[in-house]
Amino acid sequence: MFGIENDPVLLSRLLTALTLGFHVIFATIGVGVPLMIAIAEWMGIKRNDPHYTLMARRWARGFVVTVAVGVVTGTAIGLQLSLLWPNFMQAAGHTIGLPLFMEIFAFFFEAIFLGIYLYTWDRFKSKMRHFLLIIPVVIGASASAFFITTANAFMNFPQGFDMANGVIANVSPLEAMFNPATPTKVSHVIITCYLTAAFILGTIAAIHLLKGSKHEYHKKALKLTMVSGAVFAIATAVIGDLSGKYLHEYQPEKLAAAEWHFETETHAPLILGGVLTEDNEVKYALEIPYALSILAGGLPDSEVVGLNEFPEDELPPLWVHYAFDMMVFIGMYLAFVSTLFAVMSWKKNWNPYNKPLLIMVAAGGPLSMVAIEAGWIFAEVGRQPWLINGIMRVEEGATTSDHVGLMLALFIVLYTILGVTCAVVLRRMFKQNPVEHELEKRGIEQPKRVSNE
Repeated sequence: MFGIENDPVLLSRLLTALTLGFHVIFATIGVGVPLMIAIAEWMGIKRNDPHYTLMARRWARGFVVTVAVGVVTGTAIGLQLSLLWPNFMQAAGHTIGLPLFMEIFAFFFEAIFLGIYLYTWDRFKSKMRHFLLIIPVVIGASASAFFITTANAFMNFPQGFDMANGVIANVSPLEAMFNPATPTKVSHVIITCYLTAAFILGTIAAIHLLKGSKHEYHKKALKLTMVSGAVFAIATAVIGDLSGKYLHEYQPEKLAAAEWHFETETHAPLILGGVLTEDNEVKYALEIPYALSILAGGLPDSEVVGLNEFPEDELPPLWVHYAFDMMVFIGMYLAFVSTLFAVMSWKKNWNPYNKPLLIMVAAGGPLSMVAIEAGWIFAEVGRQPWLINGIMRVEEGATTSDHVGLMLALFIVLYTILGVTCAVVLRRMFKQNPVEHELEKRGIEQPKRVSNE
């Protein structure tokens, strides 16, 4: 396989990256969409508007399909942790075992209430009682993200144990979970899931409007998702700033690699784009004066540690700069588009449903998922060469099996089948039951006066 068939470490990394990269699509949807369903149903109750209630119904149907795929890929991750990284699990299993168990419990909690929620539409006299059933789903989905991210946070800032002859002992699972990396990593993961879900659903509405639909349902869906997206985008920017300050204090080599910052200095500029030469000279980049120092320490004269301060064999690959830039650029784009839409919706004589803005919104859904992937690549590759930061290197935790290449090929086939099947099912599910048909079936008429609300 391209000369890497005898390298189980590299193959294990590729298979793990493939699984995480595929799973994160459905995990992101699984965390973010329940909140959007809850907001839509709440709006339907608050405004006595059946359009919002129908949004919640339709989004919930599609959500179930993605949950099914997410279960398969999540199970694959658990399997691969034991098969591909046995030394890591032997060393760190006692520390991350609690959050991994709690993540499963949170998923069961979510799944139980999701089933009840789906099969109790129109069964309560009070609509509010049915709405209350989605709250545990939102809590369970976000709790799943919380617990699994604390395990990742431990890998970035390991604590809550003693090392005795290379063996982890005297483990305190709670201390391991609630380490200095946990607040920023957990909050960043959860809020970006909300942001991405808002834009994916907004993209669907924007595409319908671009295709010529004049139905008020799609306009309301677009406004709901974009106003929500604007709030989540602002929160993402704030948490991103806090994440930069965390890296400055605890993982300065990761921040320096993200910004191609080689010399320790104050008044450090932020580097966007560019090309790095063999002698570590940055060309064709956009430099924002003092911005890196402000991101790191909050002040222009904050000192930022450079890459030259660290051993060369402990530095992450410098191409993570592009993953970091991609994540930041897309985040800024999403914030601009959603805020612009929200402002235009607020102004009475402005039309937020113009074609250029709809095209920008439609692009936001795919781009938001690209940003999620880029963010995870930066988070994981930026920690290299460490599997557990400062404790265990990647090659020390990997399997030595000769059959990882076969597993990689089989999982590529599996994920291809799952991805295509999911896309086909979702497309047929909604194409065969369009909004207009369902509104007519439920006796919901299009308002005579079409507004921007």
